[in-house]
Amino acid sequence: MRIDQILAAPGPVFSFEFFPPKTDAGEQNLYAALEELKQLEPSFVSVTYGAGGSDRERTIEIVKRIKAKHGLEVMAHFTCVGATVPQLRETLDEMARAGIDNVLALRGDPPAGEEAWTKTDGGLEFSRELVQLITADYPFAVGAACFPETHIHATSAEDDLEHLVEKVGAGVDFLITQMFFDNAYYFDFAQRVRAAGITVPIIPGIMPITRVGQVERMAQMCGSAIPDGLRDELHARGEDPEAVLDFGVAYATLQCAELLAAGAPGIHFYTLNRSPATRAILSALKLTRPWERAVYPGSISSASATRGEPSAAS
Repeated sequence: MRIDQILAAPGPVFSFEFFPPKTDAGEQNLYAALEELKQLEPSFVSVTYGAGGSDRERTIEIVKRIKAKHGLEVMAHFTCVGATVPQLRETLDEMARAGIDNVLALRGDPPAGEEAWTKTDGGLEFSRELVQLITADYPFAVGAACFPETHIHATSAEDDLEHLVEKVGAGVDFLITQMFFDNAYYFDFAQRVRAAGITVPIIPGIMPITRVGQVERMAQMCGSAIPDGLRDELHARGEDPEAVLDFGVAYATLQCAELLAAGAPGIHFYTLNRSPATRAILSALKLTRPWERAVYPGSISSASATRGEPSAAS
């Protein structure tokens, strides 16, 4: 089922992101986590590429297996990196034959060891071009990434928003944000995006904090700010991994509840191929159902609002 159709139904969507493991043991851990998270009935799951498109074949195989053997709706990440247009079409053809309905169209990161992004000869340069390629000839629902704190390679927030407008105009059906740890970034971003004329759903991406060093490295890589108070609390527990995990779950649960109460169309969890933290957070959210309580009336324009329905914040 197409994700844009899932988003059109009542209620929030919840989705999980996984990455292709590099070892057989890692792949077994992935499927174990997948089975545990499957019990929470996610709206869909997604599978990333490695840097530079290095895990392209493994990504497609995992996506096909999740669809065929686990019965979950799935979305394949798909980048321009390291592929010509004919090669991109070959992969899209394979996904279409496998019954995949959803693609997350990304420019992609440079290959490992390279800092600058370089267009492949005979390939594409921008994610907008990839969206155009997909929508012109394939029936996929197309998602794209967006950056509440601005893409690390953008010259300015205004320039980043302009590129987003072009990308969505090329045929994007929904957006998923880069991870963030301060909801103010999402609320401000949503207002700027709506003011720019973009009406597609904007799903916030949330990464449960389980280890201090890991989250700091990832936040630095993608340009996500860790609020001073959050950093202080994490470092106060730095010598106690269990305390870090407990606090990280509590923080992410409050973060998600606030977003849903304000009208966000759902939550996309960056699971890092692990299930306990995400299971705890989503179980609490489904129990308390914060989207049914208006906490911040009219604070953001949600997906339901763009469909002309009452949002959770109305």
